[in-house]
This record gives sequence, C-alpha cells and structure tokens, in this order.
Amino acid sequence: MTSRREISVNYLILGVFSVVALWPVISILVSAFGSAGPASGGGLMGIHLENFATAWDQGQFTQYMRNSVMVSSLVVVLSVVCSVLAGYAFGTMTFRGSGVLFYLFLLGIMVPAEAIVVPLFFDLRQLGLTDTIWAVAMPQVAQSIAFGTYWMRTYFRSSNRSISEAARIDGASSAQILWHVQVPVARPAIVTLVVLVFMWTWNEFLIPLVMSPSGQMRTAPLGLAFFQGQYSTNTALMGAAAVLVALPVVVVYLVLQRYFIRGMIEGAVKD
Repeated sequence: MTSRREISVNYLILGVFSVVALWPVISILVSAFGSAGPASGGGLMGIHLENFATAWDQGQFTQYMRNSVMVSSLVVVLSVVCSVLAGYAFGTMTFRGSGVLFYLFLLGIMVPAEAIVVPLFFDLRQLGLTDTIWAVAMPQVAQSIAFGTYWMRTYFRSSNRSISEAARIDGASSAQILWHVQVPVARPAIVTLVVLVFMWTWNEFLIPLVMSPSGQMRTAPLGLAFFQGQYSTNTALMGAAAVLVALPVVVVYLVLQRYFIRGMIEGAVKD
C-alpha cells in the first residue's frame, strides 16, 4: 500500500516537472500581454490586448493564416482518408506483396524530409507547381500517409473481427463494412490521427519555405520567423505573434482532446 509520504513525494515531483514544462508557455503569455514599449498606451490592469491586433496587422498574418488553414485542411482530409483505406487493406486483407508494399509505405517515416526536399523542388518546378498549394501540401500528404497507414493498420489488426464477419454474413461489401461498421468504432484512432496530422502540418517549416520561393504560399510558422527578424527586440509583439500562430493547434486539441486521449491510450495497449 502506498504511504501518504510517497504520494506527497510523487505529487511534488510532478509539480516540479509541470512548472518546468509550463514555464516557457507562461513566459510567452506574460510577454504577449505585456507592454510593447514605453510609447504604447496603458491597457486595462496592465494587460495590453492591442499587442495581438498590432502583431496581426504588421505581420500580415491574415494571408499566412489563410494559407495554413488551406494547406492543413487539404493535408488532413487527403492523408486521413487514404490512411484509413490503406490501413484497412493492410490490417484486414491478405494479398500478394502486401508485406513488401507495407514496408514501402514505411519508408515515408524513415526518410527525413531534408533528404528529398531539394530534388523534389526541382521536380515540382519542372512541372510548374512551385508557389502553389499542391507543392506545399502534397509532400506533407505523402509523409502523413506513411505514418497514418501504420497507425490505422495497427488499429484494424486488433479490432473486433466478429462485427465485420456479422456484417459480411448480412451481405455487406468490404467498402460498406469499412465505412458503416469499422470507421464509427475507430473514431478515437481516426481523431487522434487528425490531431497529429494537423499539428505536424501546421507547424511544418521546411517544405513551405522551399516550395514557395516567392512567398505566395508562406504559412503561419514562416510568417512568424520573418516577423521575428523584424521585431526581435520587441518581446511583447513577438509573444503576441507566437500565441496567434499556436492558438489554432491548441483549439483543435481542446475540442478533440477526449477522443485524442482515448485513441492514444487504446493505441498504447494494443499489440
């Protein structure tokens, strides 16, 4: 039986690590609501909400956020749909070459983007796709499908086969079993994949930087980097811009956290 002293020590250790982990976030929030300089007007109780409006306007985040939303939405939709289809095929079906083909998918996880981004840029430029949403999104779709296929295959391999067999006895096709039987049950795993892919795509820096040399498809993290170069000494505006860029990821996680945590726990306990 765990003693009260051991419980207190555990909570103390967790509290210390929580403070260490949250301290950078708290520092950014304090800077974001702080004074932007001696010339700035006073805010209510020392809180300067005008920092966010100033950072948004001067950093041109309207365009950057719009680009990030477009790219992230395209990547999430395409990669999740393709991952569910591929994961279902590899997890529930047996066909010739399935093992080799699955390991071919895994190359997308093993090969870093830095190793392929330069030749990929020249290929896409030859096709006239640079500075378009397709040049920024499709490489990230390929990377996300690699992980998503592995993730969904693991889930479908350990899912309840009796439900699918009962549906097949009733005359359901493989497509009907997938979309009407398996997908509703796999909602936590799919939502977890959605959150992870959205987070990775939103925070991606290298691919948008290389694939959009003119800056036409510059995303929010790129905009934040260029904003930092202009306002490196203004910690208040820098903090406000960082909060604006990170806010969509936080909102998506808070909205879907119940399914995300459930999906992560189920993924951890499955073989």
